[in-house]
Amino acid sequence: MRGILRRPWGRVERSHLRTGLRWKLSAAIALVAGLVAIALSLVVHNAARVSMLDNARDLANERVQIAQRNYEQKRGPNFPSIKVDDPGLPPALREKVAEGRRVSDVTEHDGVPDIWAAVPVKDGHVLSLHSHLPDRSVDVMKDLDQALVIGSVAVVLGGSALGVLIGGQLSRRLRKAAAAANQVAKGETEVRVRAAIGGVVRDETDDLARAVDAMADALRLRLEAERRVTADIAHELRTPVTGLLTAAELLPPGRPTELVLDRAKAMRTLVEDVLEVARLDSASERAELQDILLGEFVARRVAAKDPAVTVRVVHESEVTTDPRRLERVLFNLLANAARHGQPPIEVTVEGRVIRVRDHGPGFPEELLAEGPSRFRTGSMDRAGQGHGLGLTIAAGQARVLGARLTFRNVRPAGAPAHVPAEGAVAVLWLPEHAPTNTGSYQTLPLPGGTT
Repeated sequence: MRGILRRPWGRVERSHLRTGLRWKLSAAIALVAGLVAIALSLVVHNAARVSMLDNARDLANERVQIAQRNYEQKRGPNFPSIKVDDPGLPPALREKVAEGRRVSDVTEHDGVPDIWAAVPVKDGHVLSLHSHLPDRSVDVMKDLDQALVIGSVAVVLGGSALGVLIGGQLSRRLRKAAAAANQVAKGETEVRVRAAIGGVVRDETDDLARAVDAMADALRLRLEAERRVTADIAHELRTPVTGLLTAAELLPPGRPTELVLDRAKAMRTLVEDVLEVARLDSASERAELQDILLGEFVARRVAAKDPAVTVRVVHESEVTTDPRRLERVLFNLLANAARHGQPPIEVTVEGRVIRVRDHGPGFPEELLAEGPSRFRTGSMDRAGQGHGLGLTIAAGQARVLGARLTFRNVRPAGAPAHVPAEGAVAVLWLPEHAPTNTGSYQTLPLPGGTT
C-alpha cells in the first residue's frame, strides 16, 4: 500500500494575502464613513454657497431699486457701485431690461461669482450694479470648508476605530472557535467550540460554533460505531480463525495442506491487523517510553528482519520513544517497500529522522493525495498481495509516538510530474521531546490536501 499520512483537519498553505477580519471591517466602515462624510460635506458646502449668493443677489436688487427711486427723483444714485448704461452689462440682461423688466443674475468668472442687478429708468437709461461676494461671506465659506474637512477626517477615524473595536471582538471569537476546532481535530473530544468562545451576546458565531459541535459529535459517534463494529467482527473471527489454523496444521503433509495453512495464516494476520487498527482508532493507545540510540536500534532491527536492506547512520541520536511501536512502524515500511517497490531498499538514520527508500515505481498519485486507505493496496494492477493495512497501522503508531510520517516520490531534478518516479521515500520524523499525552485517533482527509 502506498499513501501519505493525513493530518487531522489539516491546512493547505497557499500564497494568498491574508488580512485580519478586524482590519477588513475597519476599512469597510472607514470607506463608508468617508463616502458619507464627503457627500454630506458637498451638500452642506453647496447649500451654504447658494444661500450666500441668494442673499448677495437680494441685496443687489434692493440697492438697484433704491438707486432707481433716487435717480427718478433727480437725487442721483446714492451707491458708488451703481452705473448708468454700463457697457459691461451682459447682453442677456440688457435685452431683458430693454423689455422694461428688472433683472438680476449670478455668473461664474474664473471661479469668482459675479452678481449683476439692473433696472430700467423712465428716461430710457439703465441702472446696473456689479458686485462680488462680500469678504465676510468668503471668510465664512473658508471656515465652513475647513470645519467640514476636519469633521470628515474625524468621522473616518472614528469609523475606523469602531471597526477595529467591533472587528476585534468578532475576530477574537472566531480565533477561539478555530483553536477549539483544532483541539477537537486533534482528538480532544471533550472540547466544545460554543463554550470556548463564551460571551453574552449571541450572534452568527454562536450558530457556527453549535454547528461545529454538532458535526463533531455526530462524526465522533459515527467513527466510534464503525470502530466498534470493526473490532467486534475481528474479535468474533479470532476464535474460528485460530481453530481453522489449528485444524489445518493437523492435515497430512502435501501441497493442499500448505495452501490451506498459508491462507489461514493470512486470515489470522488480517484479523490481528484489523484489531490493531480498531485499537488505534479508539485513541486508547499510549506509548511506553524508553531511551534508545536510534541508529543502533534501527540497524539491529533491520539486520534481524532483512539483512539485504542497507542501513546508513548519518548522525546518531538518543531519543525517548516506544521501541515496540517504533519497530512496528519500521517493519511495516520495510514490508511495504519490499512488496510494492524494487530493490535496493535503503534505510537512512539522520538524527531523529528515519528514511526508508526503495527504487520502484513510486507511490500512486491518488494515494499521495488521499493518504493511506484500508483494504486498498498500492499495486497498479491490483495483483499485489496484502490488505492495505500496513501504512494505516504505521500512521496510527506514528501518532501514538507523537511522530510525523510523510511520503513522497523521487524524480529527477526538474522533471515534470508525468515522468515516472525513480523510487519512493517514507520519512518518519520523531519528536524532539517525548510524547506526554499522545494517542491514536481517526483522521479526516482534507480535500485536495497533502502532507
